[in-house]
Amino acid sequence: MKHLQIDQNMKALWPATRVGCFQYQVQVEKKNEEMWTYLKKDIFKRTKDAIFDYGINELPNIKESRQAYKAFGKDPSRYRVSSEALIRRIGQGKGLYEVNTVVDVNNLISIQSGFSAGSYDASKIGEELIFRVGREYETYKGIGKDEIKIDGLPVLADDEGAIGSSTSDSERAMITGDTTEVLTLIYSFSENQDLERAMEYGSAYLEKYAGAKNLQCWIV
Repeated sequence: MKHLQIDQNMKALWPATRVGCFQYQVQVEKKNEEMWTYLKKDIFKRTKDAIFDYGINELPNIKESRQAYKAFGKDPSRYRVSSEALIRRIGQGKGLYEVNTVVDVNNLISIQSGFSAGSYDASKIGEELIFRVGREYETYKGIGKDEIKIDGLPVLADDEGAIGSSTSDSERAMITGDTTEVLTLIYSFSENQDLERAMEYGSAYLEKYAGAKNLQCWIV
């Protein structure tokens, strides 16, 4: 099981920072039709209703994430938390990209909770991980993107350097058809109990729609 800690400097800037963790074995498939039916018929509607009620920037857990980004020194309107980016796509009627069963469930958890979530190939990352603020001039190759400047962003890193962030992940540990063990993280900057709830339905989604086996869950 991976060991994750939150950097004390990050906690000083935003004391409410926590991370929900899932580690599990899986056989990655292209698509789960049942999940997409549920997403389109249920979650999309709920998301659009929430946007109507709150406005995207004021949605629970997105609001707090945006405030945390400001505390870390990043403009949340330019570097959006990934949950906000996904929810904006739904609000604009653009739908979501179909990637694979793990990434699709990852996005489902993110949309429902308002928290950014990231999934990483456990074989491509170290055993000791830290969640910290990106350093000056720090970059990595984003998934389907060029080099991303990650200074000031909340960043997941191991001994080799940054792996991902709550905005956009790197190519190094991306989920592919060859992935057999996954670490899925939910990044919370809220003081409420929504992370605990997300851990509950997230576990159920990962088992039901992604076929997760030997699922271990904990919160840091």
